[in-house]
Amino acid sequence: MTETVMTIREMCDAFDVTPRTLRFYESKELLFPIREGQKRLFTRRDRARLKLILRGKRFGFSLEDIRQLLDLYEMGDKQKTQLSETIKLAQQRLEEMKRQRDELGQAIEELAGQIDWAEQELDKARHDDAA
Repeated sequence: MTETVMTIREMCDAFDVTPRTLRFYESKELLFPIREGQKRLFTRRDRARLKLILRGKRFGFSLEDIRQLLDLYEMGDKQKTQLSETIKLAQQRLEEMKRQRDELGQAIEELAGQIDWAEQELDKARHDDAA
């Protein structure tokens, strides 16, 4: 691995992704590797973008949201627009995740209650059979 560019294999190893994933992000114009024949060479910029793409995906952002945020880097306003839009989108996603967590908590409680009820019913049935 060189300091300036990485091969597709080096990118896969460094970021724990598949070549198919990298080609997919390239096809969606999220990454822009240098092409030398069939060879793809990923720059420092590509590595930074991939890191942000993977983080965005982990937080549940759509690829289109991620693309729009990455494209704002080119605005030339010292990233003020990009950071402002990222904060806005992140706050919306955080609220959505909190709502999902609350719904999941309720579902867990309900399921635990159903399991308790079923276990009690089974104990009663076994007790009735033993009597």
